[in-house]
Amino acid sequence: MTASAPEKVAAGQAAGPDARPRSIELDIGGMTCASCATRIERKLNKVTGVRASVNLATERATVSHPAEVSVDQLVEVVRTAGYQASAPKPEPETLDPSAPAAALRLRLLVSAALALPVLVISMVPAAQFPYWQWVQLALATPVVAWGAWPFHRAAARNLRHRAATMDTLVSLGITVASLWSTYALVFGGAGKPGLRQGFSLLPMPDAGPATYFDVAAGVTAFLLLGRWLEARSRRKAGAALRALLELGAKEVAVRRNGVETLIPVEALAVGDEFLVRPGEKIATDGMIEEGTSTLDRSMITGESVPEEVGPGISVIGGTVNVGGLLLVRAARIGADTQLAQLTRLVTAAQTGKAAVQRLADRISAIFVPAVLIIALGTATGWLISGRSADFAITAAVAVLVIACPCALGLATPTALLVGTGRGAQLGILVKGPEVLESTRRVDTVVLDKTGTVTTGAMKLFSVVGTTVSRTRLLRLAGAVEAGSEHPVATAIVTAARAELGELPPVGEFGAVAGLGVHGRVEGTVVRLGRPQVLVDAGLAMPAALVRAGADAEGAGQTVVAIAWDDRVHGILALADAVKPTSAAAIRALRELGLRPILLTGDNASVARTVAGQVGIDGADVISQVLPAEKVEVIRRLQDEGRVVAMIGDGVNDAPALAAADLGLAMGTGTDVAIEAGDLTLVRGDLRVAADAIRLARQTLRIIKGNLFWAFAYNVAVLPLAALGVLNPMIGGATMAFSSVFVVGNSLRLRRFQPSARHRGRHVRSNKP
Repeated sequence: MTASAPEKVAAGQAAGPDARPRSIELDIGGMTCASCATRIERKLNKVTGVRASVNLATERATVSHPAEVSVDQLVEVVRTAGYQASAPKPEPETLDPSAPAAALRLRLLVSAALALPVLVISMVPAAQFPYWQWVQLALATPVVAWGAWPFHRAAARNLRHRAATMDTLVSLGITVASLWSTYALVFGGAGKPGLRQGFSLLPMPDAGPATYFDVAAGVTAFLLLGRWLEARSRRKAGAALRALLELGAKEVAVRRNGVETLIPVEALAVGDEFLVRPGEKIATDGMIEEGTSTLDRSMITGESVPEEVGPGISVIGGTVNVGGLLLVRAARIGADTQLAQLTRLVTAAQTGKAAVQRLADRISAIFVPAVLIIALGTATGWLISGRSADFAITAAVAVLVIACPCALGLATPTALLVGTGRGAQLGILVKGPEVLESTRRVDTVVLDKTGTVTTGAMKLFSVVGTTVSRTRLLRLAGAVEAGSEHPVATAIVTAARAELGELPPVGEFGAVAGLGVHGRVEGTVVRLGRPQVLVDAGLAMPAALVRAGADAEGAGQTVVAIAWDDRVHGILALADAVKPTSAAAIRALRELGLRPILLTGDNASVARTVAGQVGIDGADVISQVLPAEKVEVIRRLQDEGRVVAMIGDGVNDAPALAAADLGLAMGTGTDVAIEAGDLTLVRGDLRVAADAIRLARQTLRIIKGNLFWAFAYNVAVLPLAALGVLNPMIGGATMAFSSVFVVGNSLRLRRFQPSARHRGRHVRSNKP
């Protein structure tokens, strides 16, 4: 006996302890329903070491496999299941299902043109001329044979593999209706000239010899219409992801050895310098070497406000240069760029499955065989009860046609496709569908302070002097601090240059750790440091400056004293500035029913000051926490019965992000934090956290609504069909449109808008 492909793969494996699983995506061809996806998933997961998730909406499988299992072997496993598989091409066109939609459209138009007169003749007795039944046979046969060929082909393929799917139900129903009608026409007396046959929304029990060509042709046309509308809707659902893939530049003007050359962006190497002219896209992530300009980052970060950039500023590939000429040095290329990472995250989220979808998959796996049994039982039961074979066959066909679980299979993946795509447009990356379940239950949100609630950069807040003007104090302080790389020095220099312009040069510069800096400026030896350090060194400090310094430190600010001629002449107060959007973000989180808690390693005074500025209660401030202790805080809240979301941006936040029920990483933070989080906020605006939770919750509501209606349809209509009170053609039409309803309901997520504070600002990024 020849071993099957899965058995061959499993037998050939010898996964060692050092084997590391690999991940790949496969394009799957030939799937038509949830049962198809479940069958492929089951076959792949039988291979030792393989974990697969198949998405009907994207027609892709995400497969984790050991190194011993090659891609060709995985493709062979899918092929032996009766479907086609291939590694996806990098071009955006691979995500565009317009070709299948065009083929369906042609089949639909021909089938509808032939089915329409069949329906009219059946429904209008006055149109039933002599031998009209034979004309119906001639018109319906091409529809049943060619129009329904995709259903028959899929059913035959599944039969070879001893499987049953939605196509099995459709093909069997159409074939039985057609063959029974042909039998009745030839042998049952239904072909007599002058015979009249009425039409009813309900079956007509024991009405004499009848044909069901209208059912066979009509159901085929309705199902093809549903498939075509579904294909078009799925194309719209994937528009956001295609837009991401199409963002990148195709060519780049690179400068090598002083010569400018136009090359494909794929040929760009790390370290290459390339030119970006006004109106062009930045080819890849890099650092500006020369030039100043304004960048439109809307399609990457969701922020439509342009950003002023210059030398030393990092830029993201795919953003648009709307100002001057820039010379950029490439820092990351290909799969390492932020755009590529963003696309991978979106694709992975769309391919995964939420818990509600896994439940639907389990039901779909047993649903089709159960329906076949119900259909057989329906026909047998009516025959035993004494009803005619016509009536029994009609009821059985109605069961087969109505029960197709199309909507069930599309309920979750289509909503995920639209929701995660819309999130990507707004700068919200959802790592996986399981995140949706977490957002529904979250009741507490823990926020890191530095870089999340605050900017993470020191800012000069005040300059206080006694007998010396603010301008002179700032001029001397800025000049001396220009020789230091300390964050406090950087803030002072930045403020001085912004207010005064160019600063005088410093000579005899020196810096002593813990004691401050000193230097000669315009003939004066100036010293800067902590007030107490200067006082301990014997420098006089006026009482007014002592009080001002104490007040500033009480407000959580860092105080630097400036002195010359053996006397302190002024103080400068600095602090990590609160982001201007943080207070609004906290209000939005409260409106979602969440309790905000501020978590920081800073001292209590600083933490209370920041909390007061953004509207967090003093009782919800946890300060002086070491990085390792942040995880303990998260777990303590969870032990209290709270479902905790954590928002952070730094390496020290990564463990807490991973430990929380829901981790939200600021996209402006470290790669480690982003990897540990479940949601990534691309542009680092805390207000987007509330939008992310709203979008995730709305996507989950859409999924649950889809599943409810998909289940409700089958539960409500299937008994009616079995009881013989539903015309198969009407059942087929409503079944087809149930799938269209599910897709249309999911497309509502394309209209999701950020909070009212953001409306009107996302101009281009809101358009898929």
